Amino acid sequence: MKHQVLILCTANSARSQMAEGLLRSIADGRVDVFSAGAKPSSVNPFAIQAMQKRGIDITGHTSDSIEKYLDQSFDYVITVCDHAAETCPIFPGKANRIHWGFPDPAAVEGDQDDILASFITVRDGLEEKLSEWITTLT
Repeated sequence: MKHQVLILCTANSARSQMAEGLLRSIADGRVDVFSAGAKPSSVNPFAIQAMQKRGIDITGHTSDSIEKYLDQSFDYVITVCDHAAETCPIFPGKANRIHWGFPDPAAVEGDQDDILASFITVRDGLEEKLSEWITTLT
């Protein structure tokens, strides 16, 4: 049985998008993974670039509203920013809630190299957490 996983972040533009791509890549088909946000925008180009450097293509991802998933049942709801953890609605079913607070890489100021470096740092942190977590799934 595949686990149903929803990853949430406020804008569904960077952290949740990278986490979705990473989990899909490392889960070996054991999960169906989706991502959404309370205030969706668009997928951040730096998130796409950071993931491409990891060999994962998220160019086809869309920034979706959490509203899209309110009638679905999930095994796990993972929040990757503090705002999403505070505003996450209750999902039907037995959803286990997990929170990993990561800083917003888009908030970093500097040149493009500095900004991309912040996205790569968050990507690597997400990959570490997801890799540890996936080993706990049966």
